[in-house]
Amino acid sequence: MNSRPLRRGSVVGSGVAAGAGFGHDVVMPDPDPTSNRPLRDETSGAVSRRSFLRTAGLSAAAAAAQAGVGPAAGAGAGDRSGAGDAGAAAPATLGPGPSAVSLEVNGRAVSPRVEPATTLLETLRHELALTGTKQVCDRAACGGCTVLLDGEPVASCMMLAHDAEGRRVRTIEGLRSSDGSLHPLQEAFVRHDALQCGYCTPGFVMAAAAVLERTPKPSLEQIKAGLAGNICRCGTYTNIFNAVLEASGQPPITDPGGAE
Repeated sequence: MNSRPLRRGSVVGSGVAAGAGFGHDVVMPDPDPTSNRPLRDETSGAVSRRSFLRTAGLSAAAAAAQAGVGPAAGAGAGDRSGAGDAGAAAPATLGPGPSAVSLEVNGRAVSPRVEPATTLLETLRHELALTGTKQVCDRAACGGCTVLLDGEPVASCMMLAHDAEGRRVRTIEGLRSSDGSLHPLQEAFVRHDALQCGYCTPGFVMAAAAVLERTPKPSLEQIKAGLAGNICRCGTYTNIFNAVLEASGQPPITDPGGAE
């Protein structure tokens, strides 16, 4: 056992993790600023903390320089690359002001001007006046803002409008036919009273539409899985499931007494 005298000192280095939460100070030997011990203690075979950190830092710096990392190295690499880099297209820079984003919304090409931080939900509601898509939780936790992006349901509150550049967006307004009549799924929601407050309804309808487009006659379990990201705080889940079943040409759920 090492008989070198120790004195109580400040908590430093790895001793913080070792002693934290145990109600006592970490006792460390006095550092010797003049010490120039080798990386490995020849008597004990241990590696000193100071030597390890010094060696690791030098190794990392050498590896970075060899790989061409860093401003100076990057400039040198660019000089050596010649005409190859000159022909590379620079990435588009957006902001800080608004810029146009090209979208296809409900079959119509639009190019609203929005700032880089504007979400797809905000663009639909505030720039395109498509207020059927609801802003409820604003954190992709409820599904109320669900729209179809290239046929797949997405939470529009968590997607930047510029990330949807050139893609097809379908909202609840886009489900109606050209003559203004409701989609069969919307009619089924009405018949089965699959709503109460209505805030979650557009998101449920769009998520259900995606389910039916993928699987025209889904099972009850497939319907539940497809709507798992949507929340109805009023608790109309059974009516919602029945609406989707009816829209797919299947009988509704009934209880043992025969009531829906």
